[in-house]
Amino acid sequence: MTIEDYDNVYAMWRITSKRALDSGDSREHIGSYLDRNPGMSMVALDGGKVIGTVLAGHDGRVGFIHHMAVHPDYRRRHIGQRLANEAMRKIAADGIEKMQIYCYIDNSTGQNFWQSLGFNKTDNILFNKDLT
Repeated sequence: MTIEDYDNVYAMWRITSKRALDSGDSREHIGSYLDRNPGMSMVALDGGKVIGTVLAGHDGRVGFIHHMAVHPDYRRRHIGQRLANEAMRKIAADGIEKMQIYCYIDNSTGQNFWQSLGFNKTDNILFNKDLT
C-alpha cells in the first residue's frame, strides 16, 4: 500500500470499516503511518479495484494490524487470511515477536477470523483518549 492508493482504500473502508474510521485515518495520518512502517501495509486488487487491505506496522516491540478489510463481494476467498499472514510475516521479519489487533466486542465474524489465525482473545481493558 502506498499513499497513492489512499482514495481507493478509504472508499473501501467506508464500506467495510465505517464505524472504525476517525480523524487518524486522514490522508496525512495514513501517509505518516506508511512512512513509519514501509512495506508492511498491503492492498489486494482485482483489475485495479481495491478489494482488500491490511494496515500493518509495529512500534519496535509489538506489531499491530489495523483496518484488516475485504470488500463484501470478495469475502470467503481467503483474501483476508493471505493479507494478514503476509503482514505478520513482514512484522516478524523485523524481529517483532508479539502482535495485537483491535476488534469490536460485538464483531463475532472478526473475532472468529482472528481466532482462526491463532490470536487469543484477552480480558484486557483498552482505554482510549482523543488528544485533539
